[in-house]
Amino acid sequence: MTEARIFKDLKADHDRHRDLLEKLADTQGDSEDRRKLFADLRTELQAHAAAEEEALYATMLADPDLRDSARHSVSEHKEIDDMLGELVDTDMSSGAWLTRFKEMRHRYLHHIDEEEEEMFPEAQKGLTRSEEREAAETFEERKPRELEIAANEMPGDERD
Repeated sequence: MTEARIFKDLKADHDRHRDLLEKLADTQGDSEDRRKLFADLRTELQAHAAAEEEALYATMLADPDLRDSARHSVSEHKEIDDMLGELVDTDMSSGAWLTRFKEMRHRYLHHIDEEEEEMFPEAQKGLTRSEEREAAETFEERKPRELEIAANEMPGDERD
């Protein structure tokens, strides 16, 4: 069975996130590089989570066999969003920022590994080709809009 477009789209985002996390981990102090990379990561993670929830998780929540996996992932998105909010509010030159960043990175990498290794294969078995196609179309349509929204909203901001 070939991998559906929605899962390819999501994995491509995950790979971009892994790259940003690695580059960010190599920065030091309250540098321009750290600020730019963190802003890029924050915006990307917020947009990705919102588009993924609308495109894939909404479909999974409607399926009793997939509902628990979707709920678990939504709760992890909230946890990561909260951690991003803490990072926004913490002085980037402090040891507390670096400690919290490392915790957030660990949680996020665990989350995307779990999605790719467990949830995506489970969803691919449970979703029809039509549902997979619709999820990909929704994700590809929503992601650019979610990037615009995330650029203007900090983590944890209430959505319109």
